[in-house]
Amino acid sequence: MAQRRFADRDGRRWEVRVRSRTEWEFEPVEGNTEAPRKAQPPGYEQDPFEMSMEELQGMLDASRTRRPPGPSPFKD
Repeated sequence: MAQRRFADRDGRRWEVRVRSRTEWEFEPVEGNTEAPRKAQPPGYEQDPFEMSMEELQGMLDASRTRRPPGPSPFKD
C-alpha cells in the first residue's frame, strides 16, 4: 500500500498509510508525539502522492484519534 510523509502546519512530521479504500492512517514520525489518527480518504483520490500538502493537512485536521484496543469481549 502507498505511504507518504509530510509536515503539518506546526511542522510535525506524519506518514500517511492507505489501509483500505475507506480508511487512511496518519502515523506520527521523526519525534512527533501526537497520537496516530484515522481518516476517510476523499472519494476522488486513492493515492496520497496525488494529493497536495493542503489537502493532506485538511484531512489530518478532520481526522479522529485512533483509540487503543479495549478488552476483548470474548475473554473470560
